[in-house]
Amino acid sequence: MNFLAHVYLSGDHTELAIGNLIADRVKGKNMDWLPLEMQKGVLLHRAIDQFTDQHPLFKGCVSLLFPKYRHYSRVIVDMYFDHFLAVHWKQFHKIPLQDYANSFYQKLQEAAVDFPEPLQKFSNALILHNWFAQYQTISGLRMILKQMEQRTRFPSNLAASTKDLEENYSYFEGQFFEFMSALISFTKTKTITL
Repeated sequence: MNFLAHVYLSGDHTELAIGNLIADRVKGKNMDWLPLEMQKGVLLHRAIDQFTDQHPLFKGCVSLLFPKYRHYSRVIVDMYFDHFLAVHWKQFHKIPLQDYANSFYQKLQEAAVDFPEPLQKFSNALILHNWFAQYQTISGLRMILKQMEQRTRFPSNLAASTKDLEENYSYFEGQFFEFMSALISFTKTKTITL
């Protein structure tokens, strides 16, 4: 799952959500510089990623894209699933997506002043480009993937993957709903044990 899903799966716990959001940029076990709840968010993110990577539905989606996108296929499916979460947001949350995003962005901005510079840049970019709302449209998703593509080490062609989404839209959407149900159940259980 990508940024929107990780924040959503943290529930109403702001520091947990921020830790969950920035986890990919927190390397190793040294998290002492983060508040305890953000450390728990990092651990939750890692548990969600492990659950996702091992789930047969997610693996099936990755396999479909693998011949064309190789090891970037997992990232692409993560992005597709954030797209579907944004598109169907009303089924998952009572607060409209843009209002939810604005509220979270404000809290993230306040927390980011204490982050190392690379994390501040990441937070600022996410807010500036309004990634959460951009996920709602194919063109917005393409823009985000294009930004990501510019930072990959090897040619990834990430932005072009929106064509594959359009061609297989109902398949990926169906897989998303089935997978999301399992992931929400897993996350609720995992959050209790952190």
